[in-house]
Amino acid sequence: MKERDLKILELSPNRYRELKYFCRQYREKQSQLRSITELSSPSFGGCGGGNKTSDRTADTACRRAQLERDIEIIVQSAIEADSEIYPYIITNVVDGVAYEYLDVMCGRRQFYEARRRFFKILSDKKGN
Repeated sequence: MKERDLKILELSPNRYRELKYFCRQYREKQSQLRSITELSSPSFGGCGGGNKTSDRTADTACRRAQLERDIEIIVQSAIEADSEIYPYIITNVVDGVAYEYLDVMCGRRQFYEARRRFFKILSDKKGN
């Protein structure tokens, strides 16, 4: 089944696609977060012509924080959109599983209204 863009009056089609593909990276972000375990002492390197200190530990911590933030705003947006069906919203937007294949305990219209709210909330939380 070909996936169609969701029409959300508050979001442009390009913004919707940006958020959609941001959500599709959720599993990758979870995997990266699990794999970031290597913390090391600072190493020195000459990036850009001068001697700059590259603190791999700080870089790793920053990357972990960004991944955690991205994952959290997706989950929190789904919870705020509808706290009863948020796991189904996440499965739909993250994995692309169609409503028909979800065993969700609400009607199609209610589900897609919650999904639209999810994208609006996500857009507000994500900013830019």
